[in-house]
Amino acid sequence: MVKVREPYAVFKSFVALALIILCLIAAQWQYHRGVDRHARNAIIVKHIALTPVALDSVKNSPLAAEWQTVTVKGEFDSTKQILLKNRYSEGFYGFEVLTLFTTPNNERFWVDRGWVKAGATAAIAPTITPPPTNEVSITGRLRLDSSLPRGAFFALPANGAGLISKLDAQSQLDTQNYYIDLLSGSESSLTPKVAAQLPELSDGPHMAYALQWLFFAVLVIYGRILIRRTS
Repeated sequence: MVKVREPYAVFKSFVALALIILCLIAAQWQYHRGVDRHARNAIIVKHIALTPVALDSVKNSPLAAEWQTVTVKGEFDSTKQILLKNRYSEGFYGFEVLTLFTTPNNERFWVDRGWVKAGATAAIAPTITPPPTNEVSITGRLRLDSSLPRGAFFALPANGAGLISKLDAQSQLDTQNYYIDLLSGSESSLTPKVAAQLPELSDGPHMAYALQWLFFAVLVIYGRILIRRTS
């Protein structure tokens, strides 16, 4: 019995090999994403458990101290306030309130004073507790500006007249490259009713996705063998 040669065998094998390589690349990509996320979560858990320190002791290396609780003295500027949109709390739409804070050394950065519920309409300003006008001491988690969502800054005038165009607060106001999630302060009014939440500390489905891509690679190998046998 003469064995019939499989048509386009080389091409089919090449396509199968390409698919296998793509599956392996995708598996490796998901694996490393999972490793990176696990490492990030471990750092957050470690840093939020550290004893609070003065901001001056870590401000020169904020990356190494992100999420750690810090204390600092200064004054709020209620005329420089930003609402970070698309924030939800217990199913209600609202904003994170960021207010400019200036230290005695004239260093300026944003302080996330927590979540507020949105007004009844887009033209109605939410009810925001004004910050103290005197010098205060605040305690909060050190955060990096790079962790803020891009393109989500909107300034809302105190009179609620409407939304102003998108604002890049850091570059236009020349603030520090970090900000603080406020937890409490020297005055009771500083404690947010709904403080900025920690990110979800789940490692996510990346490892499962990595195994899924490996399974797809095995399916490609099996399919190629099956096609060859039936040709």
